[in-house]
Parts: sequence; structure tokens; C-alpha cells
Amino acid sequence: MASMSAIVVVVLCAFAMHAGFLVTNAQLSPTFYDETCPTLSDIVFNVISNASLTDPRIGASLIRLHFHDCFVQGCDGSVLLNNTDSIESEQDAAPNLNSLRGLDVVNNIKTAVEDSCPETVSCADILAIAAEVGSVLGGGPSWDVPLGRRDSLNASQALANQNLPAPFFTVDQLIASFAAQGLNTTDLVTLSGAHTFGRARCSLFLNRLYSFNDTGNPDPTLNTTYLETLRGICPENATVDNITDLDLSTPDQFDNKYYSNLQELNGLLQSDQELFSTTGADTVDLVNSFSSDQSAFFANFVVSMIKMGNISVLTGTDGEIRTQCNFVNGISSPTLAAVVSKDPKVNLVAQSK
Repeated sequence: MASMSAIVVVVLCAFAMHAGFLVTNAQLSPTFYDETCPTLSDIVFNVISNASLTDPRIGASLIRLHFHDCFVQGCDGSVLLNNTDSIESEQDAAPNLNSLRGLDVVNNIKTAVEDSCPETVSCADILAIAAEVGSVLGGGPSWDVPLGRRDSLNASQALANQNLPAPFFTVDQLIASFAAQGLNTTDLVTLSGAHTFGRARCSLFLNRLYSFNDTGNPDPTLNTTYLETLRGICPENATVDNITDLDLSTPDQFDNKYYSNLQELNGLLQSDQELFSTTGADTVDLVNSFSSDQSAFFANFVVSMIKMGNISVLTGTDGEIRTQCNFVNGISSPTLAAVVSKDPKVNLVAQSK
């Protein structure tokens, strides 16, 4: 009973830390598919669980995919759309180019779902469920995912380049980027904690190792021992094939070690280390809090993920339920897209995440 009371207190504190938290969109509900696709959760879990047997990074990749979807014109599955005559894929935006992972797993989920519940479940909802499963498989928190999103008819490569926070952002830039999506500083620090597992390319932090801000010296907020380790992995001529763990402590485990790493100046990306090393920033106290209390981090992560999953969702009759996640309905390949898009009745406006 005492432990249950402690959990309740942590959850209530998490909601308090998210002042301005918007209640879940009234048209979204965890029970949305209970009658129309009762096996949905099991299908998604089984596909991802099987994928994780050969790809320990898949959980982190799916959380990132959901994040990169929601920050561009909302959680509408637009990040999944391939190039056509009418759509410039968000996958080719600078923050996504050759770095988005898990697209094949999402397609496998969609195929299995269509076999069981045809034309019923949106790709946007599959992304939201997949992110939760990714957390669980990594040892992180679980939550009831609000469902009922519909899929976009377009994408926006331009917005993807504009909205997705860069790995070299300062705290002020990060706060502004999240605020533009209706997310606050607590959400910023909490969601950044997803970097507790997964990998990153050397190109995203190479300047920290050799010439930070063109000074000719490494980033002074980088632990010198960690610096030498990273230089061994990432030489100055590192290619896109050079990658390393985001969390040097427990690289495949979803836990609060990410925050302990920041305290020890072992944050991999500049945008991560900035949360702790920026003097006077509100983010510092949050890093310290989550480092000392994993339950608090987990409770806040659930709140922030649900909050992020609410960004500009399409519901009701807006958008559509795609039968293939990579193309809007009626288009199954770029060749067919070139023919279909000539029909003036087809409205496929290009946009981005």
C-alpha cells in the first residue's frame, strides 16, 4: 500500500510539473479500436518484439520516428510518406536524411493490421503505439495510448527542416522549438531523456571533439576522458557509418542514466549537454531531479509523450486511413502517383516534419 501511495504521489507531481498540460484531445481514446480492431495492441507488440531480437536499437528508433512525425504538422503519419509528383517526402529533410529507422517495421505492422482489421487503423496511431512499445521493450514506462488519429494527405519537407530541433541547439533554441509545439521546459527535458538509448552518427557531434564553434578546441563541457573515447570512435574524417551509443552507461536500456551522464559531462550531443551545462537554465534542476529519481522521470515521460501525441491531430473525417503508410490512398508507387496526380480532383499538397 505504501508503494502504491508513492506511485500516486509521483504521478500527481508529474502532472503538476506540466503546468499548461492540455487534456487529451476529446476525440482520442485508448479504447478507440476496442470494437473494430481488438487485437491491435498485440499485433504491434509482436511485430516490434520480433524485430528487437535482431535490432536492439528499434525501440529508440520508433520513439524518434513518432517525435519526428509530431513536430511536423502534427501527429498525422506525414513522416512516412514517400516522394511522389505531388509530395516532397519529409524523409529527405536534413534532420531525417538517411537517418530515420524503423520504417520497414512500421510497414510490417501495417501489413499485419490490415490483414486483421482492414481500412481501420491509421498509420499515425501505429506510430504512437509503436513508441510506447519501444519504451516498454527497453525497460521504460508503459501507458494507455490515446487513439483515433487519422492520416494526412500531404507532407512538408520544409517544415521538417524548420521545426525539428538540431543537435547543436542551445537551451534557448530548444525551449523555443518545443514551445512552438505547445510543449514546455519540463517536456523538453523529459522527452530528451529518450536519448537514454539508441545511437547517433559521429557527424552530429564531431565539432565537439575537434573544433567546437570553430575554436580549434573541443567543447569545454565534454568530459576529457569521454572526449578521448569518442575521438577513437569518431576520427576527424568520420563517415556516416561511424556511430556510437547515445548513453555510454546503459546503451540499450530505457532508464534515467541519461541525466546522470549529463551531470558527469558525458552527454553525447551538444543539445543534450546544454540542458545541464547552461548556467542558470531552468533545465538544470530538472536534470538533477530526474537523475536522482527514475520514477519521477518515468511519470513525466508518460505525461509528455501523451501531450506530444496530441499535437495537431486529425480526427473525425479529416485526412484518411491509409491502407499503405508510405502513400496516400489510390497511390501505390511514384509511377502511379505521376498519373493519378494529374487528376484535378486529387488534392495532394506538399508539406514537412
